[in-house]
Amino acid sequence: DKCGYKETTAIQEQAIPVVLEGHDLMASAQTGTGKTAAFVLPALQKFQIPSSKKGNGPRMLVLTPTRELAMQVSDNVGQFSRFSQIAAGSIVGGMAYPPQNITLRRPLDILVATPGRLMDHMEQGRIDFSRLEILVLDEADRMLDMGFINDIKKIAAKTPRDRQTLLFSATLEGKILNIAKQLLNDPRKIQLASN
Repeated sequence: DKCGYKETTAIQEQAIPVVLEGHDLMASAQTGTGKTAAFVLPALQKFQIPSSKKGNGPRMLVLTPTRELAMQVSDNVGQFSRFSQIAAGSIVGGMAYPPQNITLRRPLDILVATPGRLMDHMEQGRIDFSRLEILVLDEADRMLDMGFINDIKKIAAKTPRDRQTLLFSATLEGKILNIAKQLLNDPRKIQLASN
């Protein structure tokens, strides 16, 4: 209500039940269709139950292609989680390292990151993925176009094998299908018509 939501968008209506059921998901949805809520809201629901695993690492990692999108997703997470005890942070390029180091030392539920800067922190041993339950590839087609394919594979390889993986893209063809086959496990597919 406080976010001004009156009814679900098509992507939210179709994706939220799939995410709550724990399935991997590949979905095509344009920017501006409310897809952030489609993965953040069910995660917030799941994270009301504390993790059984010890540590400070994130329970959800959202990878985005650009700093601007990462900040937008982080803002949405803040809005959606303001009445909960969820801890969130972001790791993006072009920002100072010391505040990001502090973010990574405290307990996190949701981490939003760009692949390049996340890899920097991973190489320094600053990130623990042992508690990770959900990996989100947001605007995956743009990440591939920007040359982040190898970073995405390396990041995914450091996360638990039993994680839930959610891939959102404007299209679900070509390279996107190849990466989905490598990273997703028996995913449900939602394909909404492009505007």
